[in-house]
Amino acid sequence: MDQPAPERIRLGSSELMVSPLGVGTNTWGFILKANPALKDTFETALSLGINFFDTAEVYQFHGSELTLGQFLPAARGSHSNSPVVETKIFPLPWRLSAKSLLPALRASLARLKMDDVDIYMIHFPLPPVSIEAWMDAFAGAVEQGLVRAVGVSNYNAEQMKRAYSALEKRGIRLAVNQVEYNLLKREPEQNGLLALCQSLGVTLIAYHPLASGLLTGKYTRESPPPSGRRSLEINRAAIVRVQPLVATLKQIGEAHAGKTPGQVAINWLMCKGALPIPGAKNLKQLQSNAGALGWRLAPSEVTSLDAAADAVCKR
Repeated sequence: MDQPAPERIRLGSSELMVSPLGVGTNTWGFILKANPALKDTFETALSLGINFFDTAEVYQFHGSELTLGQFLPAARGSHSNSPVVETKIFPLPWRLSAKSLLPALRASLARLKMDDVDIYMIHFPLPPVSIEAWMDAFAGAVEQGLVRAVGVSNYNAEQMKRAYSALEKRGIRLAVNQVEYNLLKREPEQNGLLALCQSLGVTLIAYHPLASGLLTGKYTRESPPPSGRRSLEINRAAIVRVQPLVATLKQIGEAHAGKTPGQVAINWLMCKGALPIPGAKNLKQLQSNAGALGWRLAPSEVTSLDAAADAVCKR
């Protein structure tokens, strides 16, 4: 029996068609050596229909790009579910001119072992180089055939408008804006960014969709994260505060054949029109994330989660 075709969404107005769930590779390449677990994770993602991979030059000091570069040549062109890759240029501290874009891009392409990258992004809207100057350099990279689509990351609504307008003058449409977005970080909904993305045809990509694990239900007062995983966001007070929301996630998940809190939290983002990119540093995490695909929350369940999140965030 033929396998059903995996679900696909278009990235912005580009020709790129990707799974509605991606793989964040921030932690890939921490140790620069052959890693069978990551290779299995990459190949299993493709076999499950997940073809979108997010990386950046600064992730693990080039290690993430280098690791992906070990897997991509065999998968691109030969796999029926060819991977789509986005990577990013970091604008500081040494890049004081938009002329630095092409050398940075070529270095990323060399690490990824690609002739061109599907999406190239600016990581942050940092000075001194203006948004318009960066977008002009990105447009040049597109015209040279090195980049298929352009994106921005961590841009607010006004910054995204400027980037969109600058690219439009060169006949190029901004494809994506990647920002932090989850049930505990709903600023994209509240500040108009999500609505602006939808009106301009820009895909909003959501990083930290599980709030660094707070939304998975694995952390409780009795089972806090190991000391190395604790941070300003993941602390005992935050774990206690989020439990009512986790309880709602569990309750809704039980109504969908036992979906986990994390799977429900990811599905909530997809229902909002975002493309989540949870990290997956091993096969278990990838398979858990993939459980968010193939079903949808009811509108009433999305509303219930909105209310539960609002209640937790006001505490």
